[in-house]
Amino acid sequence: MDQRFPADDGVELACHFARPAGNARVPGVVLCHGFPVEPRGAAASGLTFPELADRIARDAGWAAFTFNFRGTGRSGGDFSVSGWLTDQRSAVGWLEARPDVAGVWLVGTGVGGTLAVVTGADDPRVRGVATLGSQASLRDWARDPARFLRHCREMGVLRSAEAPADPVAWMREIVDLDVLDAARRLAPRPLLVLHGSDDDVVPVADAERIAAAHGAAELHVVATGGHRLRHDPRAVASLLGWLERQPV
Repeated sequence: MDQRFPADDGVELACHFARPAGNARVPGVVLCHGFPVEPRGAAASGLTFPELADRIARDAGWAAFTFNFRGTGRSGGDFSVSGWLTDQRSAVGWLEARPDVAGVWLVGTGVGGTLAVVTGADDPRVRGVATLGSQASLRDWARDPARFLRHCREMGVLRSAEAPADPVAWMREIVDLDVLDAARRLAPRPLLVLHGSDDDVVPVADAERIAAAHGAAELHVVATGGHRLRHDPRAVASLLGWLERQPV
C-alpha cells in the first residue's frame, strides 16, 4: 500500500491504485481485505491485494483501488464495524470521484465481503458486489465479548489503549449487522458469491444464505477450495470473468 487517502471521518488509510494504460474512462473496483489472522495479524493485512489490483488493471482493463482498513497495515485508527463501513464508503467515494472512472463495484474477501454487501445495499453508487469466503453474520464474534476483545488486541487492530471507548456499543454494532437484509436490498444489482467447498473458517452454508437472500446472485462453490480464495486461481478467474460480464 504505497499511497494514502483520508476516510470521510479523517482517519488516514494506506492504499494502492492501479489502472490500465491510456486515457479512456474505465469501470472501477474497490478491493477489500478481510479480518487479520495469525501469525502476523494486522501488520500483514492486505499485503497481496495491490498485486490483485494490478492484475485486474492489466487483464480486465478496469481501474482497481485497494486499501488497508483502519487498525491494519499502515492505516491509522482502530477497528470497529462502523469504522470499517466508513472506510468502504470512503473508498467508493474516492474512486467514484475520479474523472477516468465510470462506475464502481465492490469486491471483498472474508469480513471485507460481508461488509461490502452492507455498503453496497446502502450506497447507490455501488453497481455490484462480489464476496469471497464471506460470513453471513458476525454474531459469532459476540458469543464471548471479552474473548473477542482480547483477540482484537492480539491481532493488533486495537492500537489505542482506550479503544473501544464504549465496548457495549462497539459490540452492538457487530450484533446488529444484518447481512441477509442487506443482500435483499442490494438486489437487483448483481452479486457474485464465491466460496470454497473445504473452507474451514466459514461454512458453505453462509454463502448459500447470502445468495438466497439476494435472490438472483451467482453462487460459485469452488471444489476443494479453502478459505483464502484470493490465492486460488480458479476463484480469481471466476472473479475476472464476472467483472468482464458487468454492464458498463
